[in-house]
Amino acid sequence: MNFVKRAGLSLWARKGKTLITLFTFLVISAMVLAGVLINEATAQAEEKARRSVGAEVNLDMDLGQLGAGGGGGGGGGMMAPRISAATADKLGDLPPVQKYNYSMFDAVTLKGGVKLSTEGGPPDASTGMKPDQTMATGVLDSGLLSDFRSGRFELLSGRHITAADKDKKQLLLEERLAEKNGIEAGDKITLGAMVGKTEADFTVAGIYRNPSPSTELDPEHLLNPANLLYATVGTLAALGTDSGEPLQVSRATFLLNDADELGAFKAQARKVAGSELDGFRLDANDKAIRQMTGPLKSISSTATIAMWLIGIAGATVLALLVNLAVKQRRKEYGVLLAMGEHKGRLIAQQALEIVVVAVVAIGLSSLFTQSLTQRAGQSLLGREAADAQRKLDSWQAPPPGSTGLDQGIDPNDEPVENADPIDRITVRLDPADLATVGGVGLGIGLLATALPAASVLRLSPRTILTKGK
Repeated sequence: MNFVKRAGLSLWARKGKTLITLFTFLVISAMVLAGVLINEATAQAEEKARRSVGAEVNLDMDLGQLGAGGGGGGGGGMMAPRISAATADKLGDLPPVQKYNYSMFDAVTLKGGVKLSTEGGPPDASTGMKPDQTMATGVLDSGLLSDFRSGRFELLSGRHITAADKDKKQLLLEERLAEKNGIEAGDKITLGAMVGKTEADFTVAGIYRNPSPSTELDPEHLLNPANLLYATVGTLAALGTDSGEPLQVSRATFLLNDADELGAFKAQARKVAGSELDGFRLDANDKAIRQMTGPLKSISSTATIAMWLIGIAGATVLALLVNLAVKQRRKEYGVLLAMGEHKGRLIAQQALEIVVVAVVAIGLSSLFTQSLTQRAGQSLLGREAADAQRKLDSWQAPPPGSTGLDQGIDPNDEPVENADPIDRITVRLDPADLATVGGVGLGIGLLATALPAASVLRLSPRTILTKGK
């Protein structure tokens, strides 16, 4: 009788042990498959989140270098670093970059009778500016500003400032300032330099809405948010600099084609910009991605740990079962060996019995594991996402003019708008998953037979049949 037939008869004759082995394999297969499915589902959700947010790299001042005396751009001491717009353009032309934007800011004087919005109180005298002066941010492309991209700011009329407007006199006004002065898109207003008599007529390209109330000062400039302007970077810079001086900017944002190209972009940027990057840091704005995918990483880690624990425990149980079976079948093996059966065929029979049970268990687990994993994973993710959302909702910004550090508030923990924690995953079972689980299951089964197989090789039919050993 060949060993394949003997394996089938042995499994049938020992139904109790076969069922115990099958149940053990079924638990192992279900847990391993669930771990694989959850890891795949979370990976797909993370990738989708990464694609939706995009890869954003910010070039901003490095406060550590600034405090140590690095000023960048030829500055020193506590001077804010600047980089030439020409170099920023070169960085924006690098292959990994999809779009880019850069900006600078300066104080300007409103001319021609245009009045600042005083809703919420008069301008803060601590800024050192006059009642007709406010801050303007010069930008290359206003549509790429994070507040506009996230939907926090809304363009109500007109159009955005674009790179094509770099040397044109274009302006964006907040709706409260525009309403106070009866200004609409297409109108012209005159801006003057904070110091000196330089002035220029700007066309209002668009009117935007900043949802911040006038009573809450802008945290960067400590001014009424209704009075903050956005202007074309080239013409705004010309108001406060000598004619012919190269345009310099204080910050830049680069949107990459793929988040995986971050390392390559940083290396190329340092090569292109060289010492101009002194005083700056290149930071990936992955805070939104971390905020969205935090719950996913938590359940993925839990599933991975559970998968390993069940796999190791299952392999141990199987090894004990197989080892016990070898001891209980010593006489059977002794008779077969006395009849001339090769030891290798006995080991093959033992392995085949395990493989058959493993295949049946994997097949059964594939019938119900997907639905169970979807429900269990969704329930677990829902709780993690709810906890994460509660933490985000409970965060409170420090009072205006305060860093919040003395109150135990870290401004870097401020939640990112429109980046809610992901609370849904979709579990899908495909042939590759079954192949993975099959490989793991068979590997565990064969590993479980390896040690008992050594005892088969040491069997002596004469000793077994005469002494029972």
